[in-house]
Amino acid sequence: MGLPDLRAAFPGRLFDDEAAMAPFLTDWRRKWTGRAIAVAQPDTAEGVAAVLRWCRAYSVAVVPQGGNTGLSGGATPAAEGRSLVLSTARLQRIRALDAVGQTVTAEAGVTLQQLQDAARESGRLFPLSLAAQGSCTIGGNLATNAGGVQVLRYGNARELCLGLEVATADGELWNGLRPLRKDNTGYSLRDLFIGGEGTLGVITAAVLKLFPLPAGQAVAFVAVPTPAAALGLLSLAQQRLASELTAFELISETCLQLVERHGAAARRPLAAPSPWYVLLEVSSAQGKQAATAAIESVLEAALEAGLAEDAALSTSVAQCRSLWALREDISESQGAEGPTIKHDIALPIARIPDFIESTDAALAQHFPGLRLVVFGHLGDGNLHYNLSPPATGMPRADFAALEAPINRLVHDAVADAGGSISAEHGLGVLRRDESARYKPAVELRLMQAIKQALDPSNLMNPGKLLVSTLSCSQPQHRSET
Repeated sequence: MGLPDLRAAFPGRLFDDEAAMAPFLTDWRRKWTGRAIAVAQPDTAEGVAAVLRWCRAYSVAVVPQGGNTGLSGGATPAAEGRSLVLSTARLQRIRALDAVGQTVTAEAGVTLQQLQDAARESGRLFPLSLAAQGSCTIGGNLATNAGGVQVLRYGNARELCLGLEVATADGELWNGLRPLRKDNTGYSLRDLFIGGEGTLGVITAAVLKLFPLPAGQAVAFVAVPTPAAALGLLSLAQQRLASELTAFELISETCLQLVERHGAAARRPLAAPSPWYVLLEVSSAQGKQAATAAIESVLEAALEAGLAEDAALSTSVAQCRSLWALREDISESQGAEGPTIKHDIALPIARIPDFIESTDAALAQHFPGLRLVVFGHLGDGNLHYNLSPPATGMPRADFAALEAPINRLVHDAVADAGGSISAEHGLGVLRRDESARYKPAVELRLMQAIKQALDPSNLMNPGKLLVSTLSCSQPQHRSET
């Protein structure tokens, strides 16, 4: 057995020298790196299945990879170099677009931006929206059940998917590409692979929902005194706007300061600083004027109720984009500031203000001086609860040493609040072991049973998502956070 056998097994590209493989062996955050025997890039779904048959025949572990934009190390091979990276980047066809049925069938390597553009050209909207949409791929979005900023209105990747095509661990190709809203004929196999992080099979194509393009949108950037006030504003907006409310983001003053410092074009939209801000977006089928009128009515009521203290409202597409940039540039700005400790958590929405208050206080008591960089999708309960070193500085090694105890404090608080330690980034290797700590034993047994049934040899992305009882390893963890 050798790589020539693999080369003959499928149509596409095969890389086996270090320079060509390098981009596939380190994650986007440069937090993990690994090694591989080769990187395979099939041209077709049948080629993906052929690669998996080869891996099964020779007992080679396979690491599926899409755009390699994940944040949890789920698409990085192990350090030992005995696995094969299977990239779906060359599966780039949009196979069908049905504007009447409002569905699109796209292969796994289509980028999110490409899919959004194709939908828009047909007068439709594909609403999944992520900062990495120019690079992330549909297969990876589904494998991690990606969320983004419009989950409040449209749901996450799982809710946007009607059917899948999947190459199984056995190397078979399952065609479940049914564009049906109703299909009540047994187990939902689709839902096993969505969010499965490539541990059960490789998604090669999907049927996804489309929506009418909104005729008009308006965005407001609102100063609020507390997270509790932001929650009150959310309730008011939902009551008045219903499904026209498409996004509702919470941003702290610390976040805005980082964006102001590191964003070249960043400008404060409000004259006076505030401890907290909300960015909310309204989409209307009646046009821009209707969207603006709707958001103005909510802001007027919020100001009268003391839920808001000031607001800036977009009057053009350019202003919409500049307000959104204040939210979308937070992660990059925090990274430019230095090392970070990140938490991608989900909480019952009503408990978010109390969580922030109590967890902020606990961190200040046990780890004084650290800066909290808190922002997220308040409308769907997903909070990015991050930390940076003190503004006065801290040795990188000292800050890195705090990651484990800080994670324990934050995640214990999340569990106490009935939340989840991974909202939209997946478990990968980053949260794999911690997840085993917080999940009920029966849930872990059910997950292991599914894994054993579909991948009994543990060849599909071993060491990710699940703490396996079989032999597995993980990428090398780099010291920087």
